[in-house]
Amino acid sequence: MKAMIMYSSAKRSGFTLIEVLITIVILAIGLLGLAGLQMTSLNNQLEAYQRAQAVLLLDEMANRIRVNTVAARAGAYADTTAGSEHGLADPDDEICSGLANAALQDVCDWNAALAGSGVSLGGDNLGSILGARGCIENVTGSADGEVIIRLTIAWQGLAPTRAPDSNCGQGAFGDDDEFRRTASLDTVLADLGLDP
Repeated sequence: MKAMIMYSSAKRSGFTLIEVLITIVILAIGLLGLAGLQMTSLNNQLEAYQRAQAVLLLDEMANRIRVNTVAARAGAYADTTAGSEHGLADPDDEICSGLANAALQDVCDWNAALAGSGVSLGGDNLGSILGARGCIENVTGSADGEVIIRLTIAWQGLAPTRAPDSNCGQGAFGDDDEFRRTASLDTVLADLGLDP
């Protein structure tokens, strides 16, 4: 009888194979959830990085326009022709030195920045956001003589959302534009009476 009592207490103190398998399954489900959370976090981080890069590129071009106010007020930056998006050219094909005027130089430099020429590895441009396209348009100014130039950058997002209202890059990132992201910046050029 003493041997039987020792055997039954030893049986109760260990784990059965089924308990171990259930623990492994629960642990695996938890690890898969953590892996999914990590992927979502990385996608959100890339989306935030792309938006920050777009804002920096918009701000850089707005500053160039503010420096060259006379040409900007004359419409030298805006291009209203069809297919007038910037950033589509290969920056290696763009020769930005020695252009006729500062506005052409600024637009050429912006094209190269949109195409990612700032950082390259092995001949590939990596310094920009995914599929960046830039649009420059003159928006109706005020009765006080202000000129408003709207700068917009469109790029490829990683997850589908509602299509943006802006038509910059429309149709370039899928038929329904759910992957298209845009950021815009209005540059207001006041009439200070300084133009020649």
